[in-house]
This record gives sequence, structure tokens and C-alpha cells, in this order.
Amino acid sequence: MTCVIYDMDKTITRAPTYTRWLVYWAVREAPWRLALLPLAGIAGIGFRLGLLSRGRLKEVAQRLLMGDAAPRARVDARAAGFAAVVARGLMPGAVARIAADRAEGHHIVIATASFAFYACAIAALLGVDRVVATGSAWDGDRLRARIAGDNCYGAAKAAMVAAALPGVCFVRAYSDHVSDSALFAMATEPVAVTPSRALRLLAGSRGWRIVDWR
Repeated sequence: MTCVIYDMDKTITRAPTYTRWLVYWAVREAPWRLALLPLAGIAGIGFRLGLLSRGRLKEVAQRLLMGDAAPRARVDARAAGFAAVVARGLMPGAVARIAADRAEGHHIVIATASFAFYACAIAALLGVDRVVATGSAWDGDRLRARIAGDNCYGAAKAAMVAAALPGVCFVRAYSDHVSDSALFAMATEPVAVTPSRALRLLAGSRGWRIVDWR
């Protein structure tokens, strides 16, 4: 089996999805929680100062905007609605490339730091074969504001992909961000997609292909 790996946020989607998801949920399920957004912003400052890890920041923001016991049925329903909204704002080049990779006979894999409960809903609309994403802790049918396992970011993302798909040949890897350098190392052909400045410099130094999917 041959696979191609796609990052999701700002590679397939035009914008990051996590904060957008939290606001989407709060507006529809508990509008009063929007008043807690400034606290999430303070947590973000704590992350930038090195007081919180990236994963812990996600947990804090989720607890503020979603609570700590969201019912699975509501999460699934809102995730489907959110995916439909996100699907209206995808990178045109990403949609075309996914179709082309599928036509070439490759399995399509999304590897993302976003939470699996909504990343899978987005992936389903794109006909993606596999999703490797940040997992969530569930207590029965209640979503807890805790990450299960590793935050699927940076070197952890590459390790999670390797564990989920052992022995697979990765033909190409697509991402917009330098944090996916370990993921790029797994693929025969790394492709920098509408890259950040740091990734553009890295791609240039290593001879990786650079594309603009906007």
C-alpha cells in the first residue's frame, strides 16, 4: 500500500480550525461560555511564555469553551455541522491534489494536531482513507477536556503516523508548517504547501518542492 500524508490546518483548510471549532460549539451549545474567551487568551499567553505546553493549552481552552462532559451525540452532530462549514472554505489546490492522488491509487491520510472527533468529520467529506489526530478522553459517552495520548504535533505526529501505519511507503507529504519536518522526513517527496516563512527557508535549503494551493 502506498500513502500520501496531508496536514490539515492551513494545508487543506484555509485557516486553523481549533479555536474556530470551540467558538462554533459555544455559540450553538452554551453561548454564555463565549464570555470565557479572554481566559483562553490568557492561557495562550501562558503557552507563549512557556508556562503551559501546547497540549495543556488545548485542554484548558476546551474546558472553558466546551466544558468537561459534552455528550457524544451532541459532539458528533456538531462536528458534522462544523465539517460542512469548513468544507466551504478549503484550499482549491488541496481538493484537486487529493483527487489526483486518489486517482493514482494512493491511500489518503490526514495527520493533524486537531482533535479526531471533528477532524474525522472533515476527512469524511473529502473521502480520506485514514486520520491520525489528537485523541480525546471519553468517560462513557461524555467528552472530557483531556487529551488521550500525545498531542499530534511535531515529532509526536510523525511517531503517531509511523505507529498507525507501520511499514507503509509514503509517496508524498504535504504541509504548510516547519513543525512537520519530521513528517516530511518519512516521505519520498516532501511538498511545502503555501508555506510559512520558516518552512519556505527549510524547503529551499533542502530542495523540496513548494506549491501554492490558495
